[in-house]
Amino acid sequence: MAGAEVGVPEAAEFRLESEDARPVQAARRVRVLLPLPFPEPFDYGAPAGLDLPPGSYVEVPLGPRRVFGVVWGEGDPAAPGAVPDAKLKPVLRRFDLPPMPEVSRRFVDWVAAYTMTAPGTVLRMAVSVSAALEGPRVLTGYRRAEGDPPDGFKLSPQRRRILDLLADGPPRPAAELAAEAGCTPAVVRAMADAGVLLPVPLRSGPRFAVPDGALPGPVLSPPQAAAAEALRETVAAGAYSATLLDGVTGSGKTEVYFEAVAAALRAGRQVLVLLPEIALSPQALDRFARRFGARPAEWHSDLPPPLRRNTWRAVASGEVRVVVGARSALFLPYPDLGLIVVDEEHEPAFKQEEGVIYHARDMAVARAHLGRIPIVLVSATPSLETLANAEAGRYGRIDLPDRHGGAELPEVTLIDLRRPDAAPPPRHWLSPVLRDALTETLAAGEQAMLFLNRRGYAPLTLCRACGHRLQCPNCTAWLVEHRLSRRLQCHHCGYTARLPDECPQCGAEGSFVACGPGVERVAEEVAELFPDARVAVLTSDTLLGPRAMQEMVDRVKAHEIDLLIGTQVMAKGHHFPLLTLVGVVDADLGLSGGDLRAGERTFQLLHQVAGRAGRESRPGRVFLQTHMPDTPVMRALAAHDRDAFLANEADARRQTEMPPYGRLAALIVSGEDERTVEQAALRLGRAAPHDRPELTVLGPAPAPLAILRGRHRRRLLLRGPKGLALQPIVADWLAAVEVPPGVRVQVDIDPYSFL
Repeated sequence: MAGAEVGVPEAAEFRLESEDARPVQAARRVRVLLPLPFPEPFDYGAPAGLDLPPGSYVEVPLGPRRVFGVVWGEGDPAAPGAVPDAKLKPVLRRFDLPPMPEVSRRFVDWVAAYTMTAPGTVLRMAVSVSAALEGPRVLTGYRRAEGDPPDGFKLSPQRRRILDLLADGPPRPAAELAAEAGCTPAVVRAMADAGVLLPVPLRSGPRFAVPDGALPGPVLSPPQAAAAEALRETVAAGAYSATLLDGVTGSGKTEVYFEAVAAALRAGRQVLVLLPEIALSPQALDRFARRFGARPAEWHSDLPPPLRRNTWRAVASGEVRVVVGARSALFLPYPDLGLIVVDEEHEPAFKQEEGVIYHARDMAVARAHLGRIPIVLVSATPSLETLANAEAGRYGRIDLPDRHGGAELPEVTLIDLRRPDAAPPPRHWLSPVLRDALTETLAAGEQAMLFLNRRGYAPLTLCRACGHRLQCPNCTAWLVEHRLSRRLQCHHCGYTARLPDECPQCGAEGSFVACGPGVERVAEEVAELFPDARVAVLTSDTLLGPRAMQEMVDRVKAHEIDLLIGTQVMAKGHHFPLLTLVGVVDADLGLSGGDLRAGERTFQLLHQVAGRAGRESRPGRVFLQTHMPDTPVMRALAAHDRDAFLANEADARRQTEMPPYGRLAALIVSGEDERTVEQAALRLGRAAPHDRPELTVLGPAPAPLAILRGRHRRRLLLRGPKGLALQPIVADWLAAVEVPPGVRVQVDIDPYSFL
C-alpha cells in the first residue's frame, strides 16, 4: 500500500538460482503471495499432477530468481490485469509441509489491512525462517550388527571401543563415535563396509517433549481456584472470548492461567503464551516444566538458527503443543491453536516499532477472534486500553486482589529529595533515608534491590571547560558512558566510541565529566558505603542471554548476592524469598518528555519493581526517591491505590479524546536529506484531511528523536473519535501526495511511542 513502510527481505534468504522457468501449459492457475512488498498475490500456473491446495508452500520464479511463496487461492484469468495463459509461469515445486492454515492466511491479510502494510511483508514475518521450508537433513547413524564380527576382521582398540559404545545404546553418527573412540570417521565407515556396523537414518534436530496437561498442579487458594475454574470454562466453550486476569504482584496469576493451559492440552489443542522479550527467562520456562513435566518450545530473537528452523517446522506439523515466545510467536503457523495467553499484557515491549508496526497484544486478540478461541490477558497493572474493554463488557474480568500464602504488600515510602535532610550528599545519589534502610536490611541478613532504569555509568558526558556535550553522530541523543567497558554508546543506534582525550570543541585535555547517575555509578557508591556487601549489576549489558540471567537468579536465590542493582530486566517475573527492600533511585525518570502514557508507564514499572519486595513471610519495604512526591503517580504508589490513579488517568484521556477514548494514527517521514524530508512533510501537512471536523491533524513537527540512525525525522499525528476507522482516511491522504525518492513514510496505527 502506498506510503506504508515495508521491509524488503535480504537476498540471502532467497534461492538465487538462474535456471529459466519457461511458461508451460498449466491445468489451472493459482494466486501465490510472495514475501515481498507487493500489494497483492501473483498468478502462476499449477502444472498437471501437482496438488496445490490453498496454503501450500511453493517455489516460484520471479525474474531470474526462485523465491518461496504461499498459495493464496485460485487465480482468475478474467480478472483485470491478469496474465494471459500463454505467458503464465509455472509453480516450480511444492515444499513438503502441511499447508498454512486458513486462519493463519486470514490473519496475515487482517494484520496487513490494519497496519496498512503489504500482505507479503506480513507473510515474511509468518515465514521468518525460510530455511524451515526445506525438509530436515537426513543424518546417517550406525548400530551394531547382530552376531560376532566376520572371520579375518581385526578388532583394534578403537574398533572395540566403537562396538562397546554401541552395545546397549541407540544408533549414533560416525563423527560422534569417532570422537569418543579416538579415531577418524573413516574407521566407522570401514566397519560398516565390513558388515560389523549397520547404517540407519537418524532424524536431525531435537524432538519436542509433550507437556502433560493431566499432571496435578499445586493446591490453589479459594480465589485462585475460582479464577482457574472460570478460565477452564472459557477453554471448554470452544469459542472466542477475551478475559482480563487482574491480580496484584504475588497473587499467583501464573498458576491460575496454567490451569487454562492444562485444559487446552487435555483437549488436544495447541497453546501460545506470549511474554515480553524481557521476561523470557529460563526461570519462567523451568516453572512451566515443573508444572507440566516438559519445557515448552521457545520462540524469540536469541534462538540459534537451527533451533528456529526445527521449531517452526514442529509448530507447523503440530508436534509442538505449547509455545512460549515473544511477539513474533503470534505469526507461527499453528494448525490447531486452542488458547492464547498474553502475560504482562501492559508491557510496551509488545509494540513493534519498525517494519510492520503492530501491537502484539491487540493482534493476539484479533488472532483469537479469527480462530474462535479464548484469549487471556494477564497483568498486575493492566493497560487503560484493556481496562476500558473490560469496563465496556467486551472482555471478561477476573480479579485476584490479595497476595498468595498470606504475604502482605510492601510498605511504600516516598523520599522527598527536596528536603535538606533527605537529599543525598554532593556527587552521591542515595538519600540518607535509603542508606539507613539498606544498612538495616543487610544487617538482618536479608537482600535488597536498587532500581534505576538507566544503563551505563552516566547518561551525559560534557566538557567542564566549555560545556560541550558528547552526542551521537547518527541520532539526536547523548552518548552514554559505560565505564565498565570504557566506551561511550548510543542506546538508539548502537554507535560506540572511546572517551576522547581532549574536547573536540575547545581542545581542553582531561576535561570531561560525567553528569547524572547510571547503574554503574550507583554500584560505585554502594561499594563505597557497603564494602563487604556482595553486589551484582543486572542490565542488558551485563546479562548476555537467558542463560546468564538464570545463573544470576540462581545466585540470588542461593543468597550468594546481598544487593542487586539494575534496570527493568529485573523488574518482573522474579521471586526472591529473602528480598525485603527495594529502593528506586530516580522514581521521576519516566515522567518527563510529555509522552501520552508517561504516567501510566511509570506507575506500571514502579509497581512491578515494588512487587519484588516481601513476597513471602518477611515483610517488604519500598523507598521511592522523588522530587515530585505530590504527583498522582507517587501518591497512588504510596497508598497502593492503583484504581484511583487509573480512574484519574482515564478521566484525563477521556476529556482530551485520547486513547482508549479516541483513535490515533501517526505518520513518520524520514530520510537522509533534511531539506527533502522537511518538504515532503510539509506537502503531507497541506494534504491532510483538515475539512473533516471530527478529525484533528497535528504537525508536521520534528520528532523528539529528530535524527535516528542517520535519518532526519518529522511526525504528523491524526486524531479521530473512537470507533472511526482511520486506515481509509490515511490511505486517501497518502494517495494525494507523491513521496520523493529517498523519503520513507511509516504509518503507525494506534501509536504507543512518540519518539
